[in-house]
Amino acid sequence: MRTIEVARLTKTVEKLFIEAAYYLPADIKQALSEAYEKEDQELAKNVLEVIIKNFHISDQGDYPLCQDTGMAVVFLDIGQDVHFTGGYYYDAVCKGVQKAYDLGYLRKSVVKDPFKRENTQTNLPPVIHTNIVPGEQVKITVMPKGFGAENLSQIKMMLPSSTEEDVIDFVASQVIQAGGKGCPPGIIGVGIGGTFEYAALMAKKALLVPLDQHHPDPFYAELEERICQRINQSKVGPMGISGNTTVLGVRILNYATHIAGLPVAFNYCCHSCRHSCMIL
Repeated sequence: MRTIEVARLTKTVEKLFIEAAYYLPADIKQALSEAYEKEDQELAKNVLEVIIKNFHISDQGDYPLCQDTGMAVVFLDIGQDVHFTGGYYYDAVCKGVQKAYDLGYLRKSVVKDPFKRENTQTNLPPVIHTNIVPGEQVKITVMPKGFGAENLSQIKMMLPSSTEEDVIDFVASQVIQAGGKGCPPGIIGVGIGGTFEYAALMAKKALLVPLDQHHPDPFYAELEERICQRINQSKVGPMGISGNTTVLGVRILNYATHIAGLPVAFNYCCHSCRHSCMIL
């Protein structure tokens, strides 16, 4: 049994959210640079140049990458042999989120109720996904998720007779139809299988898979590439102004499902796919 003070959770969550808001992951920077190099339309190339300049400015000056600093999403993989002391882990995470958005000068975008729309002024509450795993470590992954792209995400309960082409059509057609609304070039996380809610959760988690890693199963790796190619062939392009790169990549997570179903969800993220991770 390993004991961890919840104060460490607070401090780590605070650090990770500021880091995620300011610094774009290296794999996404690389993908943007590669998109710039292969772009042959002048206006699209100019847009990509501005996006690249933006993350360099954020790196050098410790500035948020985007004005929409998102709703706080936290993934906790908690070892079953860990014992938290000093308080409730949920409260500790919330405190870390609030401190990050205060000290990092991050926009507070959360409202108390979906209809009453009163801002909480703290960016609380976060969305916390907790998973109990073997061992005595805690893996903390944070994702400040902006809603310009989040609003474009969808789920479809397909029939078990649906084909790969049906899945490609569903994801690609909706992303293409969104045009420039999601601040492309985007990254698309896809969840296939499970149940209604689990497919959506996998789609969100798929956004955490680095762009330089493909699915370990060649079948799904090929499906990732086919969806990506279909979307990019649309020439929607950066910010919807036409160009070669509408998405930087598509990543899939899959799971077993019921004989009567084939749930498919996709989570749209803009090029500023912000996340950070640490293991305690």
